[in-house]
Amino acid sequence: MATGVLPFVRGIDLAHNDFSGYTFPENVADMTGLRWLRLSETKLMHVPDELASLKKLESLQMKKNQLNSLQGSLSTLPCLRVINCKENQISKDGIPRDLFNLEELSVLDLSRNELDSVPSSLERARNMLVLNLSHNQIEVIPSEVFINLTDLIHLDLSDNKLEALPPQLRRLANLQILILNNNPLVQAQLRQLPALVSLQTLHMRNTQRTLSNFPAGLESLHSLADVDLSKNELAQVPESLYKLPALKRLNLSDNQIKEIALTADTWTRLEFLNISRNEISVLPSSITRITSLQKIYVNSNQLYFEGIPAGIGKLHNLEVFSAAYNNLEMIPEGLCRCGKLKRLILNNNQLVTIPDAHYFLTDLELDVRENPNLIFPPRPPEALEPSLEFYKVNFDINVQLRKAGANVPAPQEQSPVQRDPIARKLRLRNRRRDSDDSASADSVLKGMRDIAKDKNTKKKVHAAGEDEGKEIRGKRWDENLVKPQLDYSEIFEEDVGQIPGVTCWEIENFLPVEVEEALIGKLYEADCYIVLKTVIDESGSLSWEIYYWIGNSASLDKKACSAIHAVNLRNLLGAECRSIREEQGEESDEFLACFNSEIVYIEGGKTASGFYTIEDHEWNRRLYRVSGVTRVYLEPVPVACSSLDPRYVYLLDDNKTMYIWMGKKAKLMTRTKTRLIADKINKLERKNKVTIEMLVQDLEPTIWWEMLGSNPKEIPIHEWVDDNWERARPRLYQVGLGKGYLELPQVLLSKGKLTKELLETKNVYILDCLADVYIWIGRKSSKLVRAAALKLAQEIAALLDRPSYTMVSRMLEGVEGQLFKNKFEGWDDVLGVDYTRTAESVSKRGVDVEMDMKTDLSALFMPRQQAMSNHEAETLMADWNDDLEVMESFVLEGKRFVRLPEDEVGLFYNHDCYVFLCRYWVPGEPPEGEEEEEEVADDYKCTVYFWQGRKAGNMGWLTFTFSLQKKLEAKFGDKLEVQRTHQQQENLKFMSHFKRKFVIKNGTRSKKRDTPSADPELFHLRSNGSMIATRCVQIGVTASSLNSEFCYILKVPFNADGVSGIVYVWIGENSDAEDGKLAEEIANWLYDLGQYTIQVISEGDEPENFFWVGIGGFKPYDHDARYMDHARLFRCSNDKGYFTVSEKCSDFCQDDLSDEDVMILDNGQQVFFWLGKKSSDIEIKLGFKSAQVYVEHMRRKQPDRPRKLLLAMKGRENTRFTKCFHGWGQHKIAAE
Repeated sequence: MATGVLPFVRGIDLAHNDFSGYTFPENVADMTGLRWLRLSETKLMHVPDELASLKKLESLQMKKNQLNSLQGSLSTLPCLRVINCKENQISKDGIPRDLFNLEELSVLDLSRNELDSVPSSLERARNMLVLNLSHNQIEVIPSEVFINLTDLIHLDLSDNKLEALPPQLRRLANLQILILNNNPLVQAQLRQLPALVSLQTLHMRNTQRTLSNFPAGLESLHSLADVDLSKNELAQVPESLYKLPALKRLNLSDNQIKEIALTADTWTRLEFLNISRNEISVLPSSITRITSLQKIYVNSNQLYFEGIPAGIGKLHNLEVFSAAYNNLEMIPEGLCRCGKLKRLILNNNQLVTIPDAHYFLTDLELDVRENPNLIFPPRPPEALEPSLEFYKVNFDINVQLRKAGANVPAPQEQSPVQRDPIARKLRLRNRRRDSDDSASADSVLKGMRDIAKDKNTKKKVHAAGEDEGKEIRGKRWDENLVKPQLDYSEIFEEDVGQIPGVTCWEIENFLPVEVEEALIGKLYEADCYIVLKTVIDESGSLSWEIYYWIGNSASLDKKACSAIHAVNLRNLLGAECRSIREEQGEESDEFLACFNSEIVYIEGGKTASGFYTIEDHEWNRRLYRVSGVTRVYLEPVPVACSSLDPRYVYLLDDNKTMYIWMGKKAKLMTRTKTRLIADKINKLERKNKVTIEMLVQDLEPTIWWEMLGSNPKEIPIHEWVDDNWERARPRLYQVGLGKGYLELPQVLLSKGKLTKELLETKNVYILDCLADVYIWIGRKSSKLVRAAALKLAQEIAALLDRPSYTMVSRMLEGVEGQLFKNKFEGWDDVLGVDYTRTAESVSKRGVDVEMDMKTDLSALFMPRQQAMSNHEAETLMADWNDDLEVMESFVLEGKRFVRLPEDEVGLFYNHDCYVFLCRYWVPGEPPEGEEEEEEVADDYKCTVYFWQGRKAGNMGWLTFTFSLQKKLEAKFGDKLEVQRTHQQQENLKFMSHFKRKFVIKNGTRSKKRDTPSADPELFHLRSNGSMIATRCVQIGVTASSLNSEFCYILKVPFNADGVSGIVYVWIGENSDAEDGKLAEEIANWLYDLGQYTIQVISEGDEPENFFWVGIGGFKPYDHDARYMDHARLFRCSNDKGYFTVSEKCSDFCQDDLSDEDVMILDNGQQVFFWLGKKSSDIEIKLGFKSAQVYVEHMRRKQPDRPRKLLLAMKGRENTRFTKCFHGWGQHKIAAE
């Protein structure tokens, strides 16, 4: 016996599946309630036996298959009314005679088959309404067919071999549509036609009609609206056609007609006229009186300029005028005054010019090809458009400034006073810090209060004396408030609160969802509700009461959203009442009076929280093959080495780590877009907890092959994907629900493409992509449809033959996953333009998109970030270090992490990786409703900082991920946060723990410790934007690196073993005094005072014998660093899916120069346009125009400091460029 929801399915569309052979799903037999079934394009070769169980089936569609017979169980289906088997291979013998004994059979479509005669016993189907036998080889229609089938409404006999029609055709008094195209009816007079008094459509294309055999008496068919007489031998328009008052469509193309009579204005309802490929030279002036005309086709005639009536502009409904292949030298100006004209086709004429009025038809599609003498008139000034350069981007500085100004956020509504968690934390921190001095603090506070009280009393007395006799009226708080224009259409229905009664909403995913009337008053303890009571008061006006009810176990988001949307509802209605809070167990009498019966509490929750929910379930590792350039497609494949193909990019999703593998022959643009997709998944769906690793073929780590279960030595990577491979065709089902039944029709996809507009918020859909099945739930869909869809999706997934790695996922409207969006055309595309294309490609093929390209250059107009004051920096350092309870340090040695000695904390080597485990104090949160000053137990959180030197490989990170990180996660659970940071890209909180003693040396810790360097060493001490961001970085030993505004440390060894020598602390004459003291402290910390002598020297007092010799001789150097006050670095990229310019923070470094982007550097005197080696021609063009805009902007803003735009190529930067970067060295080598 069938279980689940299949017996309740009333209709299902299984089109576009593959049921070749004997793979038809057996479970269809369980759908005993099925009313309609669609099996089009499923490669069926016979009628499935499972249909015998569908006794209630009414409509069966099996078109475009490989059927050669309808023998089987169809004759046993008593309710069958519609059979559509067009485009198969069915012959006369393949149609059972008893099929026409079905009393309900009313629609039969056997077109495009192999019938050579009418099926036997067809005349028994007395209730037939629609009969389509077109595109067969039928030669004769038996007379008995039309004797019995007198109820026919639609009859299509086109594309057969009929030479005559039986006289009994006149019995079809109800016939409305008759199609006889492409039959050799040369001898047939068709005298039966006037008897078809209900006829509305008559098509006789290519039936060898002439004036001599044209059917007489057509003027009696007063309902005839559509006539097709194309491809015949008519020398003129038959007179009877001028007498058809209901005519809307007339096709007379491909005849021998020379003129249209002046009586054509009798076609008062005509909308479509096609007289192409005739011998017409003049259109009658009466045609201008047919104001209903929308489309006129006169191609391939003999029209000339005077042949088009001058008054054609009166056709105000005209949308298409096609006159290609004529003798036109000009066209009347009136044609361009048809305001609705959308297509004007004039190719292959003799045009000399066209009216300039066509410029004002903004939606016009104009085709004037093959007119060699055509000269376009100048565009009128009022029709001029601003010129756009490079992908329709207007780089005019005023335009870009307006865009930047438009990005200013709108003022926010005043919100009620809330607890400030930061202020509370500061109070608790101060209380913790000053707990020993609490007694003295109390006495001081008491004294301050007494003094303040005395002063306040004196002020009040004085003020009272001055203001005596003056009447002062205070302003109401809301007098100057302006009600904003708010749109609540996405939240509440338009007619809400207009009908007396009670309406209830429950909060789900941050939004109110209306509760069905039968469920009002049944309240779940973990949910929140909004209740609206609408009444008519004594004056006959609507009045409202608004309540929001909070369950005892409701989550924070539901509580907040119920209060917010209750206020939104009040604003929408314009109600004067206030929104009243009701809590479970403490409801007011007024609230309880809203319900007809007592309210019922139900344990648990019914709706989903909008917050992230953590579910302990086993993660299914998935591998996706990524293809495409302009638009990328992700197709699931087996997680195995055999799935890899060097022509593709692959994405391996392992929950907390994503690997992007790029084959040797894969396209760079595909990899870029795959990375962007992974970034979006990480940011929007995984709370930024995912690590994304980029892998290149032949350079993979061992863990990659372990996850795939094999390696290339066992299964070589080769090109195994077929060149003609096509992705699985998506099928979108709309879930319909009635009283006791379900329906699953397919949504029609235009050109097989999914678009976001297909998804309506009131519906639920199932998207079937073979290996991925998604349930999409609209916000306003009903609960019953949602529940049915979840069960039905599981049934559908099991119904068809699918891969073992198939997944069923649920998507809620507004929070869809990136992989789901990727299935749709133009929905959140990660990149709208292929930035890897060359200039030659763009010039040949044009831009990728027709729409205006989105850009964001607002960062260029923002003021430079101000440097943090020393006082603010010291306060931040103190606060962060007060919160730090303990910090443990580790360094990677070999393949394991070992503890870092305490005296080495703060000393980093650029070839090594370090791990710092920091435990922070977190103040406990008091329960809601309690006083915040009451004692609450403290809490903590742990942050792990993984620091990677700029010359260290990624193996250290992988080792940490799969060893130490797992141990820490097991110990601290959800209190642990992992932050990966690279050299000179550290955040301020991390750096504050080293209290400005942050030293970066070249090499590795193990080698430097065992064998001290015998070469001189030079360190540069510098702060970027804040004293917290102070680093002492080892640089190249050369006097040209010195600068009078900084301090340096120079080690000069005495001998070859490097175990002794002198260390100079060089203090620039314009340097900060505190930096000088810090440099001396660092020197004393770095070097063994027993072996090295520390000497502090000021600029100008350098000893010749050791200092200048040790630094390689004196060289000119800079004496100011004013560029530090102006330096700004901008990145031009496409990370957001469109071209954007973003500014790096003031603490930027060399590794911020992205090899795949272009950068803009401003040092206060020059603006450098820096090119990465992998930046594309398009990015270079857009970036260069952006740099020009910035230079022009700075000239206006700082006329005393005009910038000069210079080019900088990667690897060939000059010192004016490199001095802006602390510790400049060789560039990293990017993986190819």
